[in-house]
Amino acid sequence: MDEAEFDDFYTASFARITGQLYAMIGDRDEAQECVQEAFVRAWSHRRRLDRAEHPEAWVRTTAYRLAVSRWRRTMRGRRPADRAVSLPTSTAAPSEAHVAVVAALKQLPETQRRALVLHHIADLPVAQIAHEVGAPEGTVKAWLSRGRAALAVLLADDHLPVAPGPLDEPGASRA
Repeated sequence: MDEAEFDDFYTASFARITGQLYAMIGDRDEAQECVQEAFVRAWSHRRRLDRAEHPEAWVRTTAYRLAVSRWRRTMRGRRPADRAVSLPTSTAAPSEAHVAVVAALKQLPETQRRALVLHHIADLPVAQIAHEVGAPEGTVKAWLSRGRAALAVLLADDHLPVAPGPLDEPGASRA
């Protein structure tokens, strides 16, 4: 992969992978930093990336592992040096519904959260998720099923904004 191809790959994938990682870990700034670092590593391993069947999955997995590693360091009481000296970044505020979904995802077990994000946000089939996370397809299906059920309960509050749909017409029932 030459520099122009890598730039195109970065441009096409960065926002998407960052959004997926944000949904997995619940921290937008941390997601951006981890995805940036994953792309730095991808550049230095671009020969391996050329051989990868799904280069975006390689970057996403690397970014996720970086996030987990950073979280573990933070939990041990050490603050990563780059976070201590970096300037705060500003991004557009997410919608109320988006915040509610991310907050609900944060309450799920890591395996369910990751499977839901990879399936519904990254739009990966079950077989590819199983390959990416190193679990049997049946296990991934169970995580998806349990995760969806838990999200339905967590997001069932009446105060959450719901996009109008066919059930919002007069006389329609939400039974």
